[in-house]
Amino acid sequence: MNITEGGWPDRKLPAVTRAELWAFEVAQPKAQVLICAGGGYLQLMTDREGVEAAAWLNANGYSAYVLIHRLPGTDNGQGGVWPADIALTDGLTGLEYIGDGPLFLMGLSSGGHLAGTLACQPGVQVSGVIIAYAPINANHRDYKAPKGKPDYPPAEKQAFYDAWPIGIRAEPHGVPACPVFLAYALHDKAVPVEHALNFILTARDTGLDLDAHIFGQAPHGFALRDMAGSHAIWPDLALKWMAAKAI
Repeated sequence: MNITEGGWPDRKLPAVTRAELWAFEVAQPKAQVLICAGGGYLQLMTDREGVEAAAWLNANGYSAYVLIHRLPGTDNGQGGVWPADIALTDGLTGLEYIGDGPLFLMGLSSGGHLAGTLACQPGVQVSGVIIAYAPINANHRDYKAPKGKPDYPPAEKQAFYDAWPIGIRAEPHGVPACPVFLAYALHDKAVPVEHALNFILTARDTGLDLDAHIFGQAPHGFALRDMAGSHAIWPDLALKWMAAKAI
């Protein structure tokens, strides 16, 4: 059983023993959205980057599903740890429970890396993927920013980043074929802007359908809260983008 820590609206899951899918559905949705919350693959920020995003999507006519996935390299309760690709496995299983119709993926922080990875899987057909302030490629040991940054523990977490550098042209298995929306913070020290810049260059060179927004004074983890800056418009930009891509 998964036990949240803290109270609404700042609950989080410090450990995940079983995968879950939290459904927030509306009648006659414009589309459906699988939400991947962040937490650095060490925990899940279930409210800030999950439930709050679902409520925002519901208010704008979308059904939303918050993925509660297991965390690579953490205790599996059986004397071992979950493998590097456990979050991907849980994400693919979660997609099986979402009905037909237009589908988007949305991920914040490390959840954006997972959403991007899901978008690259054979057989996963989505209208687009929204990625915000996510470590999508510059945590890979060959593309690190800043250079020389140490590997991330546990080893399984680093292995997952190394297996899936999202948006690097030299790693085509990690370049989504669907439209992509990016929202990043220029001065984000937790997730350097190189993650977005790498993806922008790949999109330019490959003709990928990419909308990229880099906000000058946004903090890391702005989500739908810290809106004191030009990044306050990013939710509206994302909604307009989704309306154009929902096919």
